[in-house]
Amino acid sequence: MFVLLLALGACGTNPPVQEMSDARQAIAVAREAGAAEYAAVDLRAAEDYLDSALRNLSRKDYALARADAVEAKVKAMSALASAEASNQANPQP
Repeated sequence: MFVLLLALGACGTNPPVQEMSDARQAIAVAREAGAAEYAAVDLRAAEDYLDSALRNLSRKDYALARADAVEAKVKAMSALASAEASNQANPQP
């Protein structure tokens, strides 16, 4: 139990570099797939979570920044899936 608590505590002590990168990349891919047109709500939510992650990162609240970055990626992936589904349903000539 102590090792688990120690491991969980360590997650909040380092900046969430990988999570931030993953979120940025997921948002970029969703944008390229047309999420701004086909999944604007999810894309905006992803961007909002990323902005929140950046604010928390600047306050050195790494645990909250990590959680927001992960949520940004989740929302971006949802936007991507919606955009891809819309693109398949409405192929461009």
